[in-house]
Amino acid sequence: MYTIAAGIDTDVDRARRIAEEIAELPIDGREAVLVHSFGENREGASIDQIGAARRARELLESHDVDVTFEERSGDAAAGVIDVAESYDAALICVAGRKRSPTGKAVFGSVTQDVILNTERSVLVCGD
Repeated sequence: MYTIAAGIDTDVDRARRIAEEIAELPIDGREAVLVHSFGENREGASIDQIGAARRARELLESHDVDVTFEERSGDAAAGVIDVAESYDAALICVAGRKRSPTGKAVFGSVTQDVILNTERSVLVCGD
């Protein structure tokens, strides 16, 4: 099984881009582990309640990709990397968002943090 850990936030368009890229990979036996990190989760929400995650799962399953949901609390990049390590994922998949260099410096970039803090291959999905 070729395992892909994919970071999913609440943006449906980014989740769709990730799912489409994974679905189009020319690899048999793909498994996608969709990861959502809750910053603070006082209400006890789950990834099943995230519309973007559900949409990505539907798209992937329609392309015969096995899907597992994983949720974490805290830093999003650390959550994706942790899940990738737990599943021994061959690939991490994330979708960047358009930000100015100043915006990245001020708000940070999950995509950049993932790339810089893992030795696994990372696929960054664009528009």
